[in-house]
Amino acid sequence: MPTAKHGKICYIEMPARDAQTSADFYQRAFGWTIRTRGDGAIAFDDTTGEVSGAFALGRTPMAPGLMVYIMVDSVADAMKQVEAHGGEIVQPIGGDPGEMTARFRDPGGNVIGLYQEPG
Repeated sequence: MPTAKHGKICYIEMPARDAQTSADFYQRAFGWTIRTRGDGAIAFDDTTGEVSGAFALGRTPMAPGLMVYIMVDSVADAMKQVEAHGGEIVQPIGGDPGEMTARFRDPGGNVIGLYQEPG
């Protein structure tokens, strides 16, 4: 079971033109475990079992590109901290149905996700 800790990068959405081609590449090049999620998306787990993600179709690589999520104890509290320290909320809680997430733009212009474990 992956470590659940505030501040950990826990999930990546990786843009792909063809999810299966990308999955084959990462499996062969890096040994990632490839799986099909319940919703049909092709997902992956890194070799440590600590970072997972999915190949995102319909998102052009580099615009916004790779979506990295930071694990937090509370998305609502983290959003307050982001805004207090110069970040901008670009997707409030509820933008990813079934997940407790939000997204922010950091002062450098990067869009980063926040993720809270269920329960």
